[in-house]
Amino acid sequence: MTAQLDRFAPAAAPARIGQATAVEQSRAVAEVQAQVIVAQQFPRSMQAAVRAMEEACAQRALAARALFRYPRGKDEDGNPNILSGPSVHLARELARCFGNLQYGITEMVRDDEHGQSEMMAWAWDMEANTRSSTTFIVPHKRDTKWGAKDLTDLRDIYENNANNGGRRVREMIFAVLPGWYVTRALELCAQTNEKGGGKPLAQRITDAVKAFEQYRISPERIAAKWGYRSVDELTATDVAQLGVIFESLRQGTVTIADEFPAAEPGRIRAEDLAPSKNVPPAGEQPAPPPHAAEPVTEPGPAGGTSKPRLATTGQVGMIRKKFEELYPGEETDADRWERLGQTAKLAGIDTGVTSLGSTSELTSEQAGRVRKALDRVSTAAELEALIASGEVRDGE
Repeated sequence: MTAQLDRFAPAAAPARIGQATAVEQSRAVAEVQAQVIVAQQFPRSMQAAVRAMEEACAQRALAARALFRYPRGKDEDGNPNILSGPSVHLARELARCFGNLQYGITEMVRDDEHGQSEMMAWAWDMEANTRSSTTFIVPHKRDTKWGAKDLTDLRDIYENNANNGGRRVREMIFAVLPGWYVTRALELCAQTNEKGGGKPLAQRITDAVKAFEQYRISPERIAAKWGYRSVDELTATDVAQLGVIFESLRQGTVTIADEFPAAEPGRIRAEDLAPSKNVPPAGEQPAPPPHAAEPVTEPGPAGGTSKPRLATTGQVGMIRKKFEELYPGEETDADRWERLGQTAKLAGIDTGVTSLGSTSELTSEQAGRVRKALDRVSTAAELEALIASGEVRDGE
């Protein structure tokens, strides 16, 4: 019992401190006192603080990063609830514009034995002598789709602590800033995003569509998020929201599945099979869906044509297994869309006309082409070189 009590006893303070330590302690106390005195002797000008905030929020670089998005649970329909609010980037800029305000993050204790760090985030308005702080525990873990993963690399631990600390210090800054000051900044950032730096709306839509290509998100999928048939129907507010989503995707706070519906215009959904939607008016033929891929037909009886045979479960399973062998490890949404893009090229699908949403959408003939091409490679580098060479173009 005595040994257990000794284990949890606080560490004894040193019997004496060196001269250098004593000097540093005195200097730190004097520095804080001097900062408070100077802040009170030279108070901020609210007019100057507002002007500085307005100039900062008029900059496109800040406005584009002024908001964050983060998924938190799901609603009754199974769709993710997306939380949104002012970001830490905006908080730091407003603290600079407001003046006489300090903030920071301190790692007080790092416990490698229990895999956690005890940290403190704080913000201090030295002129009004208003201080807000919070202490919190950050486990040395990272959430993955396979569960929590322990962190042992020093860089991973540092980045994990910094990410968690950034969110806390954001709230501490906003706790000491006037509410009206933050609200006005958000309004100005929204106006700046809608103006788009003076670019015409059509050009901003084009730029947004091009930016999302790196995540294999098609224009049809972007339009479907707002219920439009085409991205040309996007408004300035929609494009501004796309900028926030793109930044959140880049930072990894949201996923593609969180932000964009899986179905795209032109793909058959369960609700599309209802009689009221499936049966066209008398004397009319249903129009083909926009940007739909033209299926490869097979000869039918009496010289006609029949619907193409879809890939079998075995074909789809073998293709997916081969990709898992070529690209082992954790797969993100961006990786998945990259694999589908490679599959489409191996199948001879013109990706400029349509996008492949799932391996199951391949026809049996297309799946055969993909399997034949995959059998020729044994590494991811060989596959990428094969696709770059153009030897698989048009299914050859």
